[in-house]
Amino acid sequence: MLGRRCGSPRAFLALGLFLLGLGLDWVPVAQPLKVPLRVKDLLPVLPRQVSWPVLNNLHSAVDLLPSFVGSVAPENGTIGWKGTCFLDNEARLEFTSGDRGDDLGGGVLHLKTDAAHSWTCMDLYVFATPYRIMWDYYFSTREHTLEIKSWEEPAELEYVKQHGVAIFLMQSGMLGTLLSLIDVLPLFSNTLWGQNANIAFLKKHMGASFEKRPQPWQANISVADVHSGDFLAISKIRGRWGGFESLEKWVTGAFAGHTAICLKDEDGNLWVGESGHENEKGEEIIAIVSWDEWWAEALKDSSNPQIALLPLHPDVRAKFNSTAAWEYARSMSGQPYGYHNMIFSWIDTIGDNYPPPLDSNLVISILSMWTRLQPSYAANMLDEALNKRLGTKELSLHHILAEAERRGITLDHLLTIPEQDDWVYSDGKSTTCVAFILGIYKAAGIFEPFSSSIQVTEFTIRDAYTLRIYEDNQTRLPRWCNDGKVPFCQILGEYRMELPEYNTIRPYAYMNEHCPSLPPTYERPANC
Repeated sequence: MLGRRCGSPRAFLALGLFLLGLGLDWVPVAQPLKVPLRVKDLLPVLPRQVSWPVLNNLHSAVDLLPSFVGSVAPENGTIGWKGTCFLDNEARLEFTSGDRGDDLGGGVLHLKTDAAHSWTCMDLYVFATPYRIMWDYYFSTREHTLEIKSWEEPAELEYVKQHGVAIFLMQSGMLGTLLSLIDVLPLFSNTLWGQNANIAFLKKHMGASFEKRPQPWQANISVADVHSGDFLAISKIRGRWGGFESLEKWVTGAFAGHTAICLKDEDGNLWVGESGHENEKGEEIIAIVSWDEWWAEALKDSSNPQIALLPLHPDVRAKFNSTAAWEYARSMSGQPYGYHNMIFSWIDTIGDNYPPPLDSNLVISILSMWTRLQPSYAANMLDEALNKRLGTKELSLHHILAEAERRGITLDHLLTIPEQDDWVYSDGKSTTCVAFILGIYKAAGIFEPFSSSIQVTEFTIRDAYTLRIYEDNQTRLPRWCNDGKVPFCQILGEYRMELPEYNTIRPYAYMNEHCPSLPPTYERPANC
């Protein structure tokens, strides 16, 4: 029999990382004293029972997001910053002749790292222009080089001359970034593991409580008690949509991730209007489906939806013009979901809508790089909307950047220009799930006398449920819909839904056009 091994693969990996960080070189005496290693640098190679309790406190999904440290161009010399691992960093960019034999040439980015906090840490960087994305990681103290063999086209060369190459630092270092995947990937898992990950994420980043409800979790609904205009707020907590909604909730401050609206026809039949309904082709469109069909789909939804019915206040219901509401809803039926203006309901300010470490620099670079990777999809979601804001037509994002700069408008400012409800895109008017509902409210007269000065495409889901238009007397709520703990009707879900600031803000002119939304409190000034 072979002898038993005296070590484990984890131990050998830990040793390997230690030697890698040490670099097999003696440390000069003149260097600042550094510890041989820090425990958190080696947590991934420790037994799960030891490492994971610590990881849960040190890392989160937010750690995946890089932070902007600066842009480097030949004209601006050397820039410096403090990293996660290396405390003293410098970078400069020089142009080279390139490898194509043309006039474009290329470049070399020189990055010097120094003063590491331990021998085992690493820093991971992303380098970006609107035409490319590159990444590299560093674990030794020296000058590193990143070669750009050739610029993609003259426009990239000109961009780099003017703006440089943007440098982003991954906040948690190399290992922290990998560990953060452990936090992010479960959000999209359609399992109990994924559900628990979403709940933990929302508790940590938004202060959600997720109080368990007593059985039964499904209300015995009487459609006679449901009326045209009643609002449906949906929160999914597992699977693909659960993960997406958790991230959407975090950036917007909404405690629901999807919405729909109840409509009754002349014969008293109940229907549900919804933007984002998936048709038989897998396309997300605006649709009007019967209540029975919609409710049956909700009950078998594997994402474990929590659903609340928000009845309109009797005074608001009295002025709800059902004929106008149906006319608007039918005119939008079959239109695609509002990808064109989806992000613009969220971004209202230059810097107060981005949860740290997100910022406008990162968003701009991501959007710029995205157009290189998915040009048709990016154009659908971004380019047309930015053209609307500039009053131009069919400009690509790169030409939009150039035109905005020519006018003295930065892209981050361009993103804050309010969407207009009457803008018509190449595939028609564009409305997200909540904008479609509020468009019905606007057509039905609920926003009078401010209808002409309210752009519903500027509203997030949070903005919608905080409107002071819903029932505020719990004694008037149907008996089947309420357990006395919330001021609305929760009709499905094992967890009690929370809608902070529900039913508190009266409509006003130019509502929600310049509102901040920073976690964890998501405070908004009056009349923003």
